[in-house]
Amino acid sequence: MNLDHVKSILEDVGRVALTTHENPDGDGLGCTAAMYQYFQDIKKDCRIILPSSLPSEYLFLEKDSKFEIYSSEYMDSWLKDTDLVIVFDIGDRRRLKKIGDAIEKYDIKTLNIDHHPLINDTDFSYNLVDVNASATGEIVYDILEQCFSHPMSKEICQGIFTAIMTDTGSFRYSNTNIHSHEIAIECYKAGVNASYIYQQIYEASSRCRVKLLGAVLQDIKYEFDGEFAWFIVDANKLMICDASAKDVEGFSDFVRTIKGVEIALMILETGQNRCRINLRSKGKYSVNNIAKALGGGGHPFAAGAKISKSVEKASPQILEVVRNSIPLQKETL
Repeated sequence: MNLDHVKSILEDVGRVALTTHENPDGDGLGCTAAMYQYFQDIKKDCRIILPSSLPSEYLFLEKDSKFEIYSSEYMDSWLKDTDLVIVFDIGDRRRLKKIGDAIEKYDIKTLNIDHHPLINDTDFSYNLVDVNASATGEIVYDILEQCFSHPMSKEICQGIFTAIMTDTGSFRYSNTNIHSHEIAIECYKAGVNASYIYQQIYEASSRCRVKLLGAVLQDIKYEFDGEFAWFIVDANKLMICDASAKDVEGFSDFVRTIKGVEIALMILETGQNRCRINLRSKGKYSVNNIAKALGGGGHPFAAGAKISKSVEKASPQILEVVRNSIPLQKETL
C-alpha cells in the first residue's frame, strides 16, 4: 500500500490504539510517541497500549502517563470499540502477545507500519512496509509530513529522532541513509536536544549492568579466526551481578565493535526452558536467515529469535546453525 491509502485510512478513524512489540525499543516507542502527539493535536481519541513495560531509559518520552501496559480488565471495554490499531516496528505478530489476542477477539482492523520484512502479509489488515527505511520512525515522519503536512512540533520530532537514532546506532550503522540525516536536521530545527536523548538512553547504565557487561566480556568465545564471537547470559550470571534481562540491551552491538568480529551472538536465558538470541553483523555476513532457521527473523545485519528450550539444550543447536551458515556464505563472497 502507498501513503495515499494510509492517509485515507487515518482520516476515517475516530478511535485509534497505538502499540509495538514486547520489550519495546527506541524505534517502536518513538513512533508511538510521535503518532500519539499527532492524534492529540487533531483531537482524536487515542491511547498507547504496550504489551510489556516501558524501559527506564525511555522514561523521557513519557508525558501525561501516555504509555499504558495492556490489561484486559481495564482496557478491553475501550479497545473493543476501537476503529484501528496501528502496530509499529513489530516484525512478527506474535510479539504483540495478549494485545494480539484482544485484536483478534474484537475483530479490530490493524495497520502495520514497519521496516522489517513481512513474515505473513495476512497478519494485519493493512501493511505499509519499507525495508529500505533506516527505521520505522522514518516512515512515520513521511506519513505526517507528506500525507498531512502536519506541523512537526518538538514533541513529535523527539519521538521520531529517538526512533531513527536508536535504530541507526546513532547514525553509525550501515542502514543509515541520506533521508535519515535529512529528518534529523528537521528534528534539530524543531528544537530536539540530541545530546539529552543520547544521554538518557546510552549514558544511564546501572552499576549492575556494568558489572554484568564485565562478566560477559570475560566469557566471550571466538571462532572462525575471530570473525564469530558469542556469549551466554544465564540466570546464574544475572543473579551474581544482581542484574536483570533488561540489562543486556546493547551487549550484542558492543561485542560487534571488537576488531575482527563480523558476527556477534548473544544467548540469553529468559526463563525455565526459554531463551532468546540476538545476532548482529558488521555487514560481511547476513544473520536474518540464521535467525529464521531458528524460528525468528529480522534484518540482514540485526536479527533474533526465541527458543523454547533450556540454554543448555538450545546452545548447541544455535551454534550449529551459525557454524554451518558462515562457510556457506563465505563461498558467495
